[in-house]
Amino acid sequence: MSQLEKEIVFTVIPVILLIAGGTLSIFTKPSSAFKSITLHFAAGVVFSVVAVELLPDMIKIHDPLMIVIGFIVGIGSMLIVKQVTEKIEASEERSAKQGTLPWAALSAIGIDLLIDGILLGIGFAAGQKEGTLLAFALALECFSLGIAVITTIRTASINRGKMYMVLVGLGIVFLFGAVAGLFLLHNAPEKMMEFILSFGAAALLYLVTEELLVEAHEEKDSPVYTALFFAGFLIFLVLGIIL
Repeated sequence: MSQLEKEIVFTVIPVILLIAGGTLSIFTKPSSAFKSITLHFAAGVVFSVVAVELLPDMIKIHDPLMIVIGFIVGIGSMLIVKQVTEKIEASEERSAKQGTLPWAALSAIGIDLLIDGILLGIGFAAGQKEGTLLAFALALECFSLGIAVITTIRTASINRGKMYMVLVGLGIVFLFGAVAGLFLLHNAPEKMMEFILSFGAAALLYLVTEELLVEAHEEKDSPVYTALFFAGFLIFLVLGIIL
């Protein structure tokens, strides 16, 4: 099995966790505390991968200009995506019908998953270890997304088979983004890598601060939940040292 084929196999891990999170939500109703715990831990893990794996790789190349450009483009892209997805969701709220799938909300989640897939491709462009750790980090985020997907579509009163079809469809969107990222960024020149890593770091930091932690704090917070953010960071810091 070639290196590229191994990397493609790792892209399946977040999809499995996406379906696992959805399955949990189909057969049970996860509490708000469980969701907050998952989101805090996932945020700590993603932040750890950025701080421990991606940032050192960026600094090695010593090109401040490309770092600045990549970071600005990364943050700008995420802000644009947020604005677009909010407009899509707002338009659906005005025209929502009982018994129909919330396609706008699902489209917004699909866009998030597509970006996550591309970011995983960026992780593997940085290196095998970086990509592997990021695959597990994004898998935790996908687990929470799987719960969110079923929570969103449950009001449409559809059967379990269709719920799984939605989960599989969103998983394919993630795989498409990841495989596209892998093929496009595989063996990218060093100058381009500086831009790519900076873009990816900015996008992942946005994911942590403006999505995972914001959603985690929608419910009543607890010192235990906050501690899980740092636990996730520490665990993946140690894994980064050991691997």
